[in-house]
Amino acid sequence: MSRFMVTTTPLPGVMKIQRQPLADARGALTRLFCSHDLAAAGWDGPIAQINHTHTVHRGTVRGLHYQRPPAAEAKLVSCLQGAVWDVVVDLRAGSPTFLQWYAQELSAENNTALLIAPGCAHGFQTLADNTELLYLHSAPYTPGCEGAVHVREPQLAIAWPLPIIHLSARDATHALLPPEFQGIAL
Repeated sequence: MSRFMVTTTPLPGVMKIQRQPLADARGALTRLFCSHDLAAAGWDGPIAQINHTHTVHRGTVRGLHYQRPPAAEAKLVSCLQGAVWDVVVDLRAGSPTFLQWYAQELSAENNTALLIAPGCAHGFQTLADNTELLYLHSAPYTPGCEGAVHVREPQLAIAWPLPIIHLSARDATHALLPPEFQGIAL
């Protein structure tokens, strides 16, 4: 029996993963990852890297980050503490949902994660102070393959739920997409 309920999203290859904890009077056990169970959802690589973020202030935005081939990566993003509005943008060349975005609330309470396909940009806005995320990556971070989209990209018109109060200097300087942007060839 799988400990995950997998639901499709409007973006192909981006899956909502609802964890099914086992609970009793002592507390609960929640499986965060199982390569066998998540293979059917699209996870087909190793776990090459695991990252943890701690974001202090509600309203902070991080993103929108991705990696280009040959280091394009899948990500499994989970919230361990607090809550985020997690955003995925389809940047895949030729995708029927190219430049469309999907958002899902992830929280410590809802046991929900997002499985993000290679070729998609990812970012989030914290909905609570002291929020922590755990990321599983199918490829290691490769600086020469890193890419980003500005969080206020007009072609995307992302409706962030809160005013953006904190944005890193690096994220604030990401360029807007040029009109001729055709996407990431995978």
